[in-house]
Amino acid sequence: MEIKLKELLAISGHPGLFRYVSQGRQGVIVESLLDGKRMRVPANAKVSALADIAVFTENGETPLKEVLKKIEITEKGGPAINHKSDDKTIRTYFEKVMPEFDHDRVYNSDIKKIISWYNLLHSKGLLDILNQPEEDQPQGNN
Repeated sequence: MEIKLKELLAISGHPGLFRYVSQGRQGVIVESLLDGKRMRVPANAKVSALADIAVFTENGETPLKEVLKKIEITEKGGPAINHKSDDKTIRTYFEKVMPEFDHDRVYNSDIKKIISWYNLLHSKGLLDILNQPEEDQPQGNN
């Protein structure tokens, strides 16, 4: 089964990433990419689709998909550094990957999450989702 970026969710208070399974009466059903277990997420939980997340830059925002691609290019398709590395190492690494990130608005905790998500996608062989065409985007001339 092919997973799409818009089906991958980050849930506040829960480690890792989740795949959307279905809509329930009082929330959504998700499956953890970490252990494959399913759970119900209440409607009032803070849930973000990876496709909707962006990183602040000096000139606006860069979609998370593009940031993850930059990590993949930097690592030549291999794993990134450990997201539990010290703050200085994490920031130095992210500056190498994405020098244009907004140093005031992007926190170390954000960078650690992004790196952990990248490494999880890498470990599950899901980095190909970064090369899927955008869906639900109007096609045309700008």
